[in-house]
Amino acid sequence: MKFFIDTANLKEIDQARSLGMLDGVTTNPSLMSKESLFNQKEIQKHYISICERLKNDENVSAEVISSNYIDMIQEGEKLALLHPRIVVKIPMTKNGIQAIQYLSNKRIKTNCTLVFSAGQAFLAAKAGAYYVSPFVGRLDDVSYNGLKLIREIKNVYENYFFKTKILAASIRHSLHVIECAKIGIHAITSPIKVINSLFNHPLTDIGLEQFIKDYQSKINN
Repeated sequence: MKFFIDTANLKEIDQARSLGMLDGVTTNPSLMSKESLFNQKEIQKHYISICERLKNDENVSAEVISSNYIDMIQEGEKLALLHPRIVVKIPMTKNGIQAIQYLSNKRIKTNCTLVFSAGQAFLAAKAGAYYVSPFVGRLDDVSYNGLKLIREIKNVYENYFFKTKILAASIRHSLHVIECAKIGIHAITSPIKVINSLFNHPLTDIGLEQFIKDYQSKINN
C-alpha cells in the first residue's frame, strides 16, 4: 500500500521524503490556502515545486475550484499542463463526473474526491477516474463506518475489473492506515502526523530504555 501525504506544505513533504515513506501528494483548496499564495501564478509555481520534489513514479493531486463542467475541464487541462506528475482532482458531482470522463478520454489522469458511497465510487470508475478518494474519517464523524465503505468499493471494483485505484482519504489515525492495508487498497493519504504515529508503541520505548540501561550497567561495572 502506498503512502501519500495530504498537504501543500513543502517542509512536510520534505519530511515525508526524508523518512523514505513518500509515494505521492494530495492537495485541496483548503490546504493550498494555508500556504500564503496570493495569485494564480504563485499557486501554479507552488504545484510545480511540489512535483519537482517527487520521483518519476509518484504524482500530485491538484484540485479544481470550478463547479461547472466547462470551467472544470478548462481548469483541469491547465493543471495537467503544469507538470507530468499532476493528477487533476475533481469533486463527485454530476458536472464532476462529466469532466472526469472528458479528461480521461484525453488521457489526463483524474482523482474523484469527496466520495462517500459505493454508488459514487461506481460512477467515478465508469467515468474513467484514475483514483477514487473515499473519505474515511468524515464518514466516521457522522456515525457511519468509513472502513466498511472501503471494503464495499473494493468489492464492487473487483466484481467488474475496474482499473480505478482506491486512494483512501480523511485518514485520522494509525488504525485507519492498518485497516486499509488489511483490506488491500492501492493507497492512503494522510497528514504527516499520522504517518509518524506508526513509529510509536509504548513497549518499543520501554524495551529500548531497558536495553540501554542494561548495557550501561554492564559497561560501568
